[in-house]
Amino acid sequence: MRKGRHFLHTITNAFKKSKMEPSHRYSYNPTLKWNSEVEEYFINAYGAEHFARISQALTRPSCYTCIRVNTQKATSDAVIQKLLTILHETKQECTSVSKCDLPGLDYVVFVNGSGPHSIEYGYNEDKSPKEILVSRKCAEAVMRGAQVYVPGVLACSAHVEEGDVVAVSVATEQPNADGGWGIGITRGTVLQGSEADPYHTQRHGLYIGKGVSMLSRAGMFRASNGIAVDMNDRVFKLPSFNELLEGEIFLQNLPSIITAHALDPQPGERILDMCAAPGGKTTAIAILMKDEGEIIAVDRSHNKVLDIVKRAAEMGLRCITTYKLDALKAVRQQRDPDELETLINTNAEKGSPNANSAIISGEDLSDNGMILPEVAACNNQLNNGKYCSKADIRKNNRRMKNGTGRNHVSGGRVEKCQGFFPNSFDRVLLDAPCSALGLRPRLFAAELTMESLRQHAKYQRKMFNQAVQLVRPGGVLVYSTCTINPGENEALVRYALDTYKFLSLAPQHPRVGGPGLVGRCVMSDGYIDEWLRSGEEDLVQRFDPSSSLDTIGFFIAKFDVGPKI
Repeated sequence: MRKGRHFLHTITNAFKKSKMEPSHRYSYNPTLKWNSEVEEYFINAYGAEHFARISQALTRPSCYTCIRVNTQKATSDAVIQKLLTILHETKQECTSVSKCDLPGLDYVVFVNGSGPHSIEYGYNEDKSPKEILVSRKCAEAVMRGAQVYVPGVLACSAHVEEGDVVAVSVATEQPNADGGWGIGITRGTVLQGSEADPYHTQRHGLYIGKGVSMLSRAGMFRASNGIAVDMNDRVFKLPSFNELLEGEIFLQNLPSIITAHALDPQPGERILDMCAAPGGKTTAIAILMKDEGEIIAVDRSHNKVLDIVKRAAEMGLRCITTYKLDALKAVRQQRDPDELETLINTNAEKGSPNANSAIISGEDLSDNGMILPEVAACNNQLNNGKYCSKADIRKNNRRMKNGTGRNHVSGGRVEKCQGFFPNSFDRVLLDAPCSALGLRPRLFAAELTMESLRQHAKYQRKMFNQAVQLVRPGGVLVYSTCTINPGENEALVRYALDTYKFLSLAPQHPRVGGPGLVGRCVMSDGYIDEWLRSGEEDLVQRFDPSSSLDTIGFFIAKFDVGPKI
C-alpha cells in the first residue's frame, strides 16, 4: 500500500513542477468562493489550514487521467501501446503512461499530465492581448483537456479574426443585487484590456491558457456549434481521450473504481446499482463479476438509462439489465394475499370473461368482444401473483391501438420498473446523488447553503432507507458520494448504524483512502451533526482532494447486513 501511495505522490509532484506568480494579472490563481455558513461548517470539520488546502485543490484538476481497461476486450499493456500511439499522432503532451501498482488495480492506467504552467500572454503596457472570455463550465472542461467550443464563449475582444492568438479567461459568478449569484455579462460583449472594462477586475488570476481562434468574432456568436479556440498552450496539460478506444477503455476517477472493489461482487450474484447513470460503476462491477450473474442498473432519467445501455453494449457486457426507476420508490410493497383473493373474487362475481383477471372495462376488449392480448398478459401477471392495475391495462390498450410512443422506438426504449421486493439482492450499491463538492476542477461553490446541504442529507437518508430493505440478510450494502461534506458522509453512516442495528461497518479492500471524521459539529443555529465514533474511522474511506493521492473528493462506506430481526 505504501508503494502505491508513493507512486501517486511521485506523479503529483511531476504535475506541480512549474509555479506561477499569484500577483500577476495574467495567471491562474483563483480563490474559491463559499457561502459563509458553509465555510464555517467546513472549518469546524477540517480546521482552517486544512480546509484552505482543500479549497485550493478543488480549483485544480487531478494531475493524471485515470483510465479503466475493459479486461473483457483488452489488456492494460495493449491499451498503453495504443494510447502512446494516439498521443504521438495527435501531438498531445503527457509525462508518462503507466499501470496503477495498487493491489488488484493493474487494469487501471494513469496518463500523467503536467502543470500548473506559467503562460506568456504577450502583455505589455501599451498593448493587451486579444482575449476570449468563457463560461465557468467551459473552463472546467478545458482544464480537463477539452477545447473551447462555441457555446462556451461569452465575450470577446474587438477585431478577433480567424487565426488570431487569443488569451482565454473565465467568467465566474458574482453577487447579484437580490442577494443571489450570476454571471452578469451579456453574451457577445466586447472585452477591453483596460481597467475601464467593468469585467477587468473579475478576470484577474483566472486565465487558463491561450490558443488560436478558429472563427472570427462575428462567427463565434453566429455559429451554434464547433470549436471556437484551439487550445495549444494550457495552464494544465492533460491529454483528452474522450470517445477514443470505445469499448476498450472507460475514463473514470480512481475512487469510483475502488467503490466497485469495495462492493466485492462475486460471479453469479444478483446485484442492484440504485443510481447507476452514467454506468461507470455498473460496468466496473460487471467486469469484476466476469460478466456472470445479474446486475440490475436503475436511474430515474430515461436518457441516462439509455446511456447505461449504450455503455454496456460498447463494452460487450451481457449481465446488465436496466430500468427506469426512482431510487426513492425502489422497494415494491407485497400485496396482501387476502386483498389479492378479494380482487379475484370480485372480478368473478362481476362476470368477467376471465375469473382470475383484473377488473376489465369495454375499453379493454377488441371489436369482437375478446380480451386484448395486452390485457391478457396483465391478467397472466395477476395469476402469477403480480398485480397489474387498471391504469396499466388501459395504457397497454392504447399502445396496441396507437403504436409505440417516441420514447419506445427501436433503440430508444427504456423499461419502467415498479420496484423490487425486500431482500431481493445479494449486494446493493447506493452511489447517492449529492452536493458534488468533491469534483475537480471547481471554480465556484457559493451557491450551496447549509440548508441545501441538509436537504441533500435528508434525501440520501430516504434513499438509504430503501436500499437497506433490498439487501438480503448476509448481504452487503455500499454507500458512496463525491462530496467533501461530512453531513452527507459520516453523518449518514452514524444515522445508518443508529437506525438499523443489524448493520455493521465492514473492512474495505483495497484500502487507499484516508480515515473518516470522528466527533460531532454544533452549528450556531443549534443544528448538530453526529459523525463517526472512535474505532469506526478506519472502516470507511475518505478521499481528500488535497492529499498526495490527488483524487477527487470522495467517500465510501461498506456495511455488512446481519439478520433482520
